[in-house]
Amino acid sequence: MDGPSGRPLPLLTEETAFFWTSGADGRLRFQECESCSALIHPPQPVCRYCRKREIGVRAVSGFATLIGFTVNERFGLPGLPAPYVVAQVAIEEDPRVRLTTNIVGCDPAELSLGMRMEVAFEQVEDVWLPLFRPAADQGEPAPPVRDEIEPDQMWRHVRPMLTPEKFEDKVAITGVGASELGRRLMVDPLSLTVQACERAVADAGLSLDDIDGLATYPGAGPFGGFGEGGVTALEAALGIRPTWHNGGGETFGPGGSVIAAMMAVAGGMARHVLCFRTLWEATHNELMRQGKITPPGGRAGGSSAWRMPFGSVSAAHTLAQNAQRHFQRYGTTRETLGWIALNQRANAALNPTAIYRDPMTMDDYLGARPITTPFGLYDCDVPCDGAVAVIVSAVDAARDLDRPVIRVEAVGTQIIERIEWDQSTLTHEPQVLGQAAHLWTRTDLRPSDVDVAQLYDGFTINCLSWIEALGFCGIGEAKDFLDGGKNIARDGVLPLNTHGGQLSHGRTHGMGLMHEAVVQLRGEGGERQVPDAKVAVVSSGGLTPSGAILLRTDS
Repeated sequence: MDGPSGRPLPLLTEETAFFWTSGADGRLRFQECESCSALIHPPQPVCRYCRKREIGVRAVSGFATLIGFTVNERFGLPGLPAPYVVAQVAIEEDPRVRLTTNIVGCDPAELSLGMRMEVAFEQVEDVWLPLFRPAADQGEPAPPVRDEIEPDQMWRHVRPMLTPEKFEDKVAITGVGASELGRRLMVDPLSLTVQACERAVADAGLSLDDIDGLATYPGAGPFGGFGEGGVTALEAALGIRPTWHNGGGETFGPGGSVIAAMMAVAGGMARHVLCFRTLWEATHNELMRQGKITPPGGRAGGSSAWRMPFGSVSAAHTLAQNAQRHFQRYGTTRETLGWIALNQRANAALNPTAIYRDPMTMDDYLGARPITTPFGLYDCDVPCDGAVAVIVSAVDAARDLDRPVIRVEAVGTQIIERIEWDQSTLTHEPQVLGQAAHLWTRTDLRPSDVDVAQLYDGFTINCLSWIEALGFCGIGEAKDFLDGGKNIARDGVLPLNTHGGQLSHGRTHGMGLMHEAVVQLRGEGGERQVPDAKVAVVSSGGLTPSGAILLRTDS
């Protein structure tokens, strides 16, 4: 049948057209490995399980298990007005294969995880979208769908150190700087970058002529309000002429430029690398609202083609389903997530640069307008304009400077989970398990040695996932660890996101967390300072490849 006009549609390619048009005869089809019979999705030229290349196409029954869903209240698209249900289903013939979809033909209140679903195609132009509805025959309850790597088994998949020599011992953090931060500053993003970089250079006691390396995320490209033009733009503005540079989106999270810089310095490619991250999302969105910036058009390609046609346009839609699964499996509640939001707000009240500083209660949190269940407004970070810069230096050069030397104890970068958002970990934020476990293979320190934690909190569930993955409590134990908020308060066992985090300070991605870690280890946090902070852990990102960094003072 014809669907509503204007709905986002996927780009049909030679590799994907069979999937998007298979509904013409009412049959759902996937790639199949003809060697091991595994279903493969998204389409690939090789089987990820047996690595053979005999790939065919197989029609399946169209039945699946509901493994996640969220009722979207906030986002609306042409042809897909809110509210609507974004869901994930696991295909009966091979539950390792999951589809992002919409649920139709029922009241969302009637949905429950584990329900048997059946495909119901909707034709929109030349595409047959595989939507799903509850099956008439529910049959026996399906066994729980598990991840390829279960969260409590992550340690078994992490590789130990390859050499006894650590590159981390050769580097230090010598300077940090931040630009003005605010909502809709309506200024050129490159000017924010320059301001943050100049402040970081001055903070380190260096000059711009001392800088011989540049690193950033996500680099140059059509990233909307998520960048200023990358290394190219900054070099053109300041004329630094680096001996080494790096910029791209497939690094160790939004703060991954810092880890890349560490490796460049340890390898002798540079002595002082200026790392920077700029966001001007608030201004960008306002300019789009005014019609001064035209949003990109055309059909969705790449990984977004498997999510955007179903209105899964935000990381919130994926992570809300992860939160829901955590709730079901471990007994976590909205109040559990609320303690994270309340903690960040209490810390932000002591930080004059934070965007949200007004007091917040649990009633405020629970009563906030819904975004996409179970997330409300205060589960989500604050879009803003601002830039943060960090300088990574050779450790011998760092000791010649006047500022306190912040050493790098260890980093964690290993990927053990599926990269594709809807094929990856169900209960936790994907891309935290391997990186967290990897970190502890590179140091003799342990979670109990950490004095302050700056953990990625684009959404509350991100932060909870890092807390469990890093071992500050057991997998599935966050409900008890976070209850009442005392453990994560500034005077608790794990002072968390002491500047207010992204939930209240503002979305500065992983670099804002790195900035705050350095402030705390220097003892420069003012009213929010954690006494005698000597060791800090910082996490950067999740969902996409991420990283974790353990910092310490030089004493």
